[in-house]
Amino acid sequence: MTEHKKFLYNSLEELKEDVKKLGLNIPVSENIDILKQPVYINDKCIPNALGIHAMEGCDGTLDGKPDILTFRRYDRFARGGAGLQWVEATAVVNEGRANPRQLYICKQNKAELERLHNNIIKASQEEFGNSYKPYTVLQLTHSGRYSKPKDKPMPIIAARNPHLDKNIPEDYPVIEDYELEQLEDKYVEAAELAKDIGFDAIDIKSCHRYLNSELLSAFTREGRYGGSFENRTRFLLNIVDKIKAKLGNSIEITMRLNAYDAIPYPYGWGVDKGDFRKPDIREPIQLIKILHEKGVNLINISTGNPYYNPHVGRPYDMGAYIPPQHPLEGIDRMLNIIREIQQSVPDMTVVATGFSWLREYGANVAAGGIEQGWFKIAGFGRQAFAYPNFARDILREGKMSRKKCCISCSKCTEIMRDGGTTGCVPKDASVYAPIYREGRKGKTVLTSTKLAEHV
Repeated sequence: MTEHKKFLYNSLEELKEDVKKLGLNIPVSENIDILKQPVYINDKCIPNALGIHAMEGCDGTLDGKPDILTFRRYDRFARGGAGLQWVEATAVVNEGRANPRQLYICKQNKAELERLHNNIIKASQEEFGNSYKPYTVLQLTHSGRYSKPKDKPMPIIAARNPHLDKNIPEDYPVIEDYELEQLEDKYVEAAELAKDIGFDAIDIKSCHRYLNSELLSAFTREGRYGGSFENRTRFLLNIVDKIKAKLGNSIEITMRLNAYDAIPYPYGWGVDKGDFRKPDIREPIQLIKILHEKGVNLINISTGNPYYNPHVGRPYDMGAYIPPQHPLEGIDRMLNIIREIQQSVPDMTVVATGFSWLREYGANVAAGGIEQGWFKIAGFGRQAFAYPNFARDILREGKMSRKKCCISCSKCTEIMRDGGTTGCVPKDASVYAPIYREGRKGKTVLTSTKLAEHV
């Protein structure tokens, strides 16, 4: 176990020296041009090897449409140049929303979600030319135990979990098999709407302990959706099969998938049964191989749980607690999990994560990973909040700017926990610093009128 360390590197060489000193395996390259290469998913082209992860803004309307700050954020992302534009968690049912302003895909909201998608294409082409088209993915979600569609939590749990059930009564009901079967059809309806809107792909969100992710680890659940590997993957695979049966290959299916929960067995997925601090990703790889056989060609890998162990998936400098590891150790574990997955399913296009804490050197690690065959696309999450045009700078300048980078201060997460609309407080202060201050004072979420005052 290594003492936590803040980011203090002034050169790529210093970073490489620390990686070597810690005995880690993190790919690094100065061949940034490799990030310019296009990536193909069947007959569609992702213009470059850079992506923006599905990052929630919690800034939709109360009925689940994109709002002022939602449109602003995606305009900035689109003009930023990442070839893969992965639109945030969008609930397939109202009761599965993680917050009262989470996006919700339904017939009533289709027109505004279509406007959001069209704006992404339009802004991209205004910046990069009429022939340029980013690859767009809509993340479909059910928030499960983290559902909060109104002003208080309304958990929908798939299995009891002593590590996560802190505020849930012992007799709290578990979602029943017939309810899960009905919910599968809601994903199909949502996928059909997403296809009509024009998205290239839909993501069946399966990470961070939301409903789909929790089912993958439901070792202790009884019935058709728990216990065995076949049962625990049933919900996800049924959704894939039903969408394929309904829509064929007219829209790509993908998912942001947890490969390692870092929660003790039998409550964690992708963990060593004897020591949950060690990954055992045999089951995740088995699942990914099945998905690939079913025609899933793109997968986005994540780890950890932002509510329980955020340092596992989001190495940081400042947060609610000091992690029991150096941030580079977390990046090493995450990238080596991704490497093993990519090399186990070489024809799959794997999207990696874990670059934001590295600041401008995230571009070098992204380039190193692609160069060495660890993954095919580098995805950035928090970095995109702070630095929406990171990809444009990489593509045009051959580097990222330190002064624009995310400083991993966790204030974007604090805004969410306070019930506010989230973004980068230090780098987009004119909009988000007032929102952050209101949240710290315990004030309610800003209305649309108030949001407009900050834009």
